[in-house]
Amino acid sequence: MTTLGVVFRPQLPPERLHSFAQAADEAGLDELWLWEDCFLEGGIASAAAALAWTQRVRVCIGVLPTPLRNVALTAMEVATLERMFPKRVGLGIGHGVQDWMGQVGARPASPLTLMREYADALRGLLDGDEMTVAGRYVSLDAVRLDWPPPSAPPIWAAGEGPKTLRLTGEVADGTILTGGTTPDAVRRARALIDEGRVAAGRSGHHHVVVYVPTAVGPGAAERLAAELRRWEFDVTADVGLAGGAEQVADGVRRWVDAGADTVVLQPAGDDPDPETFMHTVGTKVSPLLG
Repeated sequence: MTTLGVVFRPQLPPERLHSFAQAADEAGLDELWLWEDCFLEGGIASAAAALAWTQRVRVCIGVLPTPLRNVALTAMEVATLERMFPKRVGLGIGHGVQDWMGQVGARPASPLTLMREYADALRGLLDGDEMTVAGRYVSLDAVRLDWPPPSAPPIWAAGEGPKTLRLTGEVADGTILTGGTTPDAVRRARALIDEGRVAAGRSGHHHVVVYVPTAVGPGAAERLAAELRRWEFDVTADVGLAGGAEQVADGVRRWVDAGADTVVLQPAGDDPDPETFMHTVGTKVSPLLG
């Protein structure tokens, strides 16, 4: 079954999250996604508010930059959210935009090493284990959470290049693919992820999430093209969706057929009515996907 989500773009002011989250809940949407982009809105604070304002929608953070957050703090905050809102928290980690990490003095020499150490330590902490780690970036001395969640959420990791995609297969339970990823690129990513999983001896399903820029309503095609140009994406490539509910649903199926488990629709930064976008996706697009 396809999971459908929508991003609350942090280019909107934080006070807009309340109505957006409630619209997601009322529309029956599966997931509400949040970005922790520098220097806009904090992922954990936004997630806590969205969870408190809603009853059923799953709230996912995609992603928390690993250089920006000590792994023990991330584990504490995620455990707190999971205990307060069981089974409604989605957790993604990533390298972070390296220029931003440099601005705050946290740019690692080896993002891959940091992700490997971070994912392993975070999983252990959320599982309630006592963790002692002496890594290149992660250092823990007999750290154990007093309030681990009864059931830890899966850890997803963002990946784009071949090395990172293989690593997400090795260390994570799922992979988050950025906007601008075509269905064919999802297939290639799946192959690289599987290489990493084989190398690590991992079995079971690996969940793939992909962001897809989307515009609905009057002038959708023109607004999508403008959005793709803002991101410097190829406007002729299969990287976005525009049109009515049936057109968007048909498009979502292309990414699902390519191997995506969750498709997260990414409204344009200048969408004139994000709450209506949310209602359209939840009440009109989602039912068409079954």
